[in-house]
Amino acid sequence: MGVDATSNRPRALISVYDKSGVVEFAQKISDMGWEILSTGGTARLLKEHSIDVVDVTDVTGHPEVFDGRVKTLHPAIHAGILARGSNLADLDTLDSLGYSRIDLVCVNLYPFESVATESPPVEEDVLLEMIDIGGPTLLRAAAKSHQDVLVVPRKKYYREVIDALEEANHNPSGVSMNLRQRMAISAFQRTAAYDVMVATILAERLSVNIESPEGIPAHLLVSGGKANHLRYGENPHQAAGWFDSSSTSIPSTGLSSAVQHGGKELSFNNYLDLDAALRFARSLIGSEWSSLPHTCVIIKHTNACGVASSTDQVSAWKDALASDSESAFGCVIAFTTVVTQLTAEAIGGHFVECIIAPGFEPGAMDYLSQKKNRRLLTLDSFLPLTDEVRYRHLDGVWLAQIEGVPQIDWDEAECVTSIEMESDDRNLARFGVAVCAQVKSNSVVLVDRTPTGFATVGIGPGQTSRVEAVRIAARRAGVRAKGSMMVSDAFFPFRDGIDAANEIGVTSIVQPGGSIRDQESIDAANEYGMSMIFTGMRLFRH
Repeated sequence: MGVDATSNRPRALISVYDKSGVVEFAQKISDMGWEILSTGGTARLLKEHSIDVVDVTDVTGHPEVFDGRVKTLHPAIHAGILARGSNLADLDTLDSLGYSRIDLVCVNLYPFESVATESPPVEEDVLLEMIDIGGPTLLRAAAKSHQDVLVVPRKKYYREVIDALEEANHNPSGVSMNLRQRMAISAFQRTAAYDVMVATILAERLSVNIESPEGIPAHLLVSGGKANHLRYGENPHQAAGWFDSSSTSIPSTGLSSAVQHGGKELSFNNYLDLDAALRFARSLIGSEWSSLPHTCVIIKHTNACGVASSTDQVSAWKDALASDSESAFGCVIAFTTVVTQLTAEAIGGHFVECIIAPGFEPGAMDYLSQKKNRRLLTLDSFLPLTDEVRYRHLDGVWLAQIEGVPQIDWDEAECVTSIEMESDDRNLARFGVAVCAQVKSNSVVLVDRTPTGFATVGIGPGQTSRVEAVRIAARRAGVRAKGSMMVSDAFFPFRDGIDAANEIGVTSIVQPGGSIRDQESIDAANEYGMSMIFTGMRLFRH
């Protein structure tokens, strides 16, 4: 086969796509007296730097074929990795075949992830060629045999591995089991994440549906990359971090794509509130809201203090704030359009934790950044909220469901009272339902027109009693409740919610209907001269 299969020198297989740092790593290995096996471009690079290299083809006796698709997939390589050092039968078989042990495997993979997210998207055949086969196979084999084989799955480990080998007098058997185990786990994590990415991206790119009829994936595939540590979790005694799990679609709509401008690092609670702010904001953009392009969402503890859509950004901010100015202390704000200097001045010294928007005018960013702990974030892709699978991790269970904007046919929504709801009121109802769908249940939202658009005037979120949600919304609205529309995420089981609404001056109601006592609510609304629509769609959010 062109090589000495009986050599007792330790052997390293080095074959990497990302070649940064590999020359220095290989030189150190060579200087320790190791034999180095390599392939293709890696072998050429090492030879150019006068490092002795044995081509894998000389070990296998087989040329690289299919433009490099098949290089290391050969028993001469994998037998040398997978033979168990403590198993005499394995060693006898290895010897009888004329193969030698491989003591170290250094591999990194084709950059499928980065190629897959290029814009414009690469052709399908280019993408498929970026699926590494030999690399993951080598990593998995070496990781499985970590008691005998030291696997190096990432270039960040080069220095640590060299130091460990030097401490062991260049003898691989002297490398600690702790390091071997850590490298093995890292290798399996890398190949697992790689496989998830390939499966996820191909599912997006190829027109093959392997999902359930309801649109829920057949398998839960989760890969979030490296943990980004946070100062603490919801409370100071809780450790926390975040992982990038955004879609690979272009452009990205995830928080991981947001750029922070100044201020201290985001907290666990900041991320929760920013997610809620984005969800509200994205539900109020798109063609149907083109006449009201400026939406402002104010969030506190993942619930909305106020939401307003307007023809004017300053008005959107003021109207959203007026919904619950008391609670909006230390809030998170989302704007759906570039924040102007005038809006920045209107916000002024209000205590705001974070503001996220598609951008900021230079003057606006300078003005808002005067508060040193105020975080400003830009997210280029404020795209309309569409149906997507969202997951929640419970104790021993993952839940998944399709989430998006409620698809209500407003032409078919039934007015159940003797007083009809005007068409203009139905536009206000659309706004109220979009907001209510993002508020924690049980919820009631009071909305009304403004001189420049629509706004909440009071929000009653997350109550165990629906009538109590009405009362909370009423307290926050005050006199502004008079003449407003009440939107509920579920039916009213009793007429008491309608009675409470009448007491504060509500003139119209939007609810799903569906209670066995619906007639009681209808009778109460007729008694008070209210109009009421049944949408037929419940909007729970827990």
